[in-house]
Amino acid sequence: MTSPQANVPVEAQSKWMVVVRALRHRNYRLFFGGQSISLIGTWMTRIATSWLVYRISGSALLLGVVGFAGQIPTFLLAPFAGVWVDRWNRHRVLVVTQVLAMLQSFALAWLTLANRITVWDVIWLGAFQGLVNAFDMPGRQAFVVEMVDDRRDLSNAIALNSSMVNMARLIGPSVAGVVIAAVGEGYCFLIDAISYLAVIASLLAMKLLPQEVKRSAGGMWSELKDGWFYVSRSAPIRSILLLLALISLVGMPYSVLMPIFAGNILHGGPHTLGFLMGASGVGALTGAIILAARKSVLGLGRLVAFSAAAFGFGLATFSQSRWLWLSFLLMFVTGYGMMQQMAASNTILQTIVDEDKRGRVMSYYTMSFMGMAPFGSLLAGGVASRHGAPATLLVSGLCCIVGAVWFVLQLKSIRSAVRPIYTQLGIIPEVATGIQSASVLQTPPED
Repeated sequence: MTSPQANVPVEAQSKWMVVVRALRHRNYRLFFGGQSISLIGTWMTRIATSWLVYRISGSALLLGVVGFAGQIPTFLLAPFAGVWVDRWNRHRVLVVTQVLAMLQSFALAWLTLANRITVWDVIWLGAFQGLVNAFDMPGRQAFVVEMVDDRRDLSNAIALNSSMVNMARLIGPSVAGVVIAAVGEGYCFLIDAISYLAVIASLLAMKLLPQEVKRSAGGMWSELKDGWFYVSRSAPIRSILLLLALISLVGMPYSVLMPIFAGNILHGGPHTLGFLMGASGVGALTGAIILAARKSVLGLGRLVAFSAAAFGFGLATFSQSRWLWLSFLLMFVTGYGMMQQMAASNTILQTIVDEDKRGRVMSYYTMSFMGMAPFGSLLAGGVASRHGAPATLLVSGLCCIVGAVWFVLQLKSIRSAVRPIYTQLGIIPEVATGIQSASVLQTPPED
């Protein structure tokens, strides 16, 4: 269902309307509201889980193990989940995954409030959440297209998704720090469980047109093979996913080490941890808003490389900071670079992917973004336990910068592959030049 303003050209809209134009679509507006509430609870749980494990064990290695257990199911199951997402009704997939996630949070809350929680409980419940996420993330990414009637608003919807995640990232950790200090981690888990009701209600309130689910004549392995060849033979998709996988492996696990920086290095407590993650959230939210204000995807290829380098710089310099104010500033830079690299990559992928392979491509996106993180969490925890958290983050940041340089070297082959893809898909010419070099972007769009 499209609002009266849905067909107004982007150029004719006010700057504010450009930033939030995807909210004109009723279904997306419902999803945005419900998910915004739920994600605050999700971030509270992330902070509470890290603090709980570190409080119980005092071990950097166990922080890594918990992160690994919570994310390894996504790595193992995401390709299979992508095939099923392409086969199933994506709306129903999301309803089921949100209900299961709510039950997981209730279980975590009950065990903690009853003072029966152990690190092993956290590990097993985290693994269950990772199993749910293996289906939820590619399903949610692929479902965006069904909530936004006008394809021109797709990139804005993706940017607003990132804004939503990072607004929650700003609010959730700060609230979690206060709640943990006041009444303990268990109430963070309980608030998270209740918050899932908002997104479940928003999904059930949607009015969706019937979607034809194309059934492939081949079986599971045939569709897996088709999806793999599609991803591996596309220079833009392959390069974006490889960089994202590298960033996720060596950079994203920085969050599992934050309790060490907050407690041992910066000599703070749960409030300090909440504020550090909140500063990262402010940076990420700022980057998301800037990305949402873009009127097209022009220049996103260069932005991916720049953002990866900024993320690496933020991590490397944060690792050496011993001043709280400087650490907050560097967390801002880290969050900004992380969000823009992730969201810009998502936007390019969602724009160029064939519809019948969207679930499978987004499953590889999930695998690169979330699936590599467990190995990174385990690696970061192990290295930090031997060489210290500062040295671990320093090396991580430098690796991200090297990855950004590599991606710049791939832009030529990406440029040559993108134009025929957009021609085949019938995308407007200005979008087709979205990851061209500066010299190409200055040329008039082709008819």
